[in-house]
Amino acid sequence: MININDSAKERTFDAIVIGSGISGGWAAKELTEKGLKTLVLERGRNVQHLKDYPTTNMMPWEFPHRGQVPLDIAEANPVVSRCYAYREDAMHFFVKDQEHPYVQDKPFDWIRGYQVGGKSLLWARQTQRWSDFDFEGPARDGFAVDWPIRYKDLAPWYSHVEKFAGISGDRDGLPQLPDGEFLPAVGLNDVEKYFRDVVAKSYKDRHVIYGRCAHLTEPQQIHLDQGRVQCQNRTLCQRGCPFGGYFSSNASTLPWAAKTGNLTLQPDSVVQEILYDDKKQKATGVRVIDAHTKAVTDYFAKVIFVNAGALNTNLLLLNSVSGRFPNGLGNDSGTLGKYVAFHNYRARISALCHDFKQVNDEGRRPTSAYLPRFRNLYKQETDFLRGYAAGFFAGRGNHHDTSGFGRGLKEQLAAKTLGPWYVGSHMMGETIPKASNTVSLDPSKKDEWGMPLLHINIAYDDNDEKMVKDFQEQFTEMYTKAGFTDIRVEDSKQAPGLDIHEMGGARMGHDPETSVLNKWNQVHACTNVFVTDGACMTSTSTQNPSLTYMALSARAVDHAVTQLKKGEI
Repeated sequence: MININDSAKERTFDAIVIGSGISGGWAAKELTEKGLKTLVLERGRNVQHLKDYPTTNMMPWEFPHRGQVPLDIAEANPVVSRCYAYREDAMHFFVKDQEHPYVQDKPFDWIRGYQVGGKSLLWARQTQRWSDFDFEGPARDGFAVDWPIRYKDLAPWYSHVEKFAGISGDRDGLPQLPDGEFLPAVGLNDVEKYFRDVVAKSYKDRHVIYGRCAHLTEPQQIHLDQGRVQCQNRTLCQRGCPFGGYFSSNASTLPWAAKTGNLTLQPDSVVQEILYDDKKQKATGVRVIDAHTKAVTDYFAKVIFVNAGALNTNLLLLNSVSGRFPNGLGNDSGTLGKYVAFHNYRARISALCHDFKQVNDEGRRPTSAYLPRFRNLYKQETDFLRGYAAGFFAGRGNHHDTSGFGRGLKEQLAAKTLGPWYVGSHMMGETIPKASNTVSLDPSKKDEWGMPLLHINIAYDDNDEKMVKDFQEQFTEMYTKAGFTDIRVEDSKQAPGLDIHEMGGARMGHDPETSVLNKWNQVHACTNVFVTDGACMTSTSTQNPSLTYMALSARAVDHAVTQLKKGEI
């Protein structure tokens, strides 16, 4: 780490990237490839590809608790322990609740991973493009503000990042889910294909497709050049993949950036604020707190990319005050920290399929089937706004006879008998950005690095309740048409946040009076600061957002470098 006493010249770079997750990794790759000396600041510890995946090759019996989180750890971490991936094999990649507190004005499960690579080590790897149905949504119904971009603006950048990251999928020809640059799909199993055919026969506007995902099914030369090889279908992704079979900052963008010789990666660096010069009318750098020693150091750059994760980016911008920006960097509109939205994952449905008994379900896949949004696409047809997408999966479990005792019981337990097929779906609903859904800084409570605690005031609304009800009704109808039995619907009532898709707070828009960022992800009033993580999102759509973050990051870097060369920032 650079010492605070070193000269300012040694602490000056062409670009600074705050955060090393999916969007930060992409910003670093693009900046360094274009020749900029780039400092990447990560608040968490260093995690190196291959070297720092301690559980990746462990067998189930090698875990003291067979993968389960011990009760005392779960009770000490009531928020993060609700996450599906928080298990014994991956809990070292998650933030502990007590070490990083926040204030829940309303229940909100803030799931975080503070390390190099961030949550790119833990994400579900689902990658769908947005369409103009998504970018035009706010303009159509008047909620939030109009996106300053459309699909055509992002389409070439989707292609750019897909080719490098490696996305598996089929070309489905759906207007609401544009096709991309795909590697071969793993494919659907027999029951998923059967459900696809039933839905296609019964509904003209509904489609069951293979879920596109960031896995190398057939690596191309660009992936081999990254040191990555084919996905082994281990489905142990949350441990960190030694094959680089799925996309992560650690396996892909950060090593690529390092090979340019232009990358300086500095973990254990908590960014306190972005420094703004009132006379120059631009940001000049960042103030950093050493996570261990608490020493404070300033770093300087011509351009700054903020990729700290949606809510942390809001926190950082709100904490970056100056004479010009007394209420947070770029907050002339007063919208910073407002209009935060997320994805509604509450509704689920399961059932049994008693056909296909002759078909076994062998092996593993990194994804399953997916139903793109079909509600309110071409017109408003329901009593709720926007819509939802859904996952769909089918599988078979083993049945064991547990009656009896002694040798007979042992023999019965060792015998493998396949049970019926089970099927399940979960919704991913678009929530409406509202001024009442906010994050803000606590005026007195601080964490151990002196940063204000974040107040999170986010909740569901009546639109979300109606969407849950519609999902349950529509999927019950589709399951019934397919002949599935024992249909069970569930509303988990889980708090917002457990979807891990929080977005907004520093939204893009045309008008500086109603948004924080312009169409290039630049802060309207401080154009050498860019935000390309979830904080920039004007609305949420129904698709998983990470691919869009990647594309926005690459596009913004291209614009930033062009402007730097022209001397315009």
